[in-house]
Amino acid sequence: MSEAGFVAHSALAAARDLNRTAAVIATEQDVLITLFTLRRQLGFANNNLNQAAKALHLGIAPEKLDDTIAAVRRAAENICRVTARMTNPEGTQTA
Repeated sequence: MSEAGFVAHSALAAARDLNRTAAVIATEQDVLITLFTLRRQLGFANNNLNQAAKALHLGIAPEKLDDTIAAVRRAAENICRVTARMTNPEGTQTA
């Protein structure tokens, strides 16, 4: 499903559910925006890592490889934070 299709599907589903509050919908929108941002960042990191792999195969030490790896780690941490927020929106501890 495309991003636009997903957003449209989500918007229609939200419109049909009259029991959800505006705060819940706003939180979900924030989460979706964050996820799409993370997806874009991971795409950039993927491109950089592919270029680094090509350089390494040629025996060339790529510049800023440590920065790229750090960016991937930050994105992974952000994904963990967002998914935790999605699965436990109240911040309560689960057993």
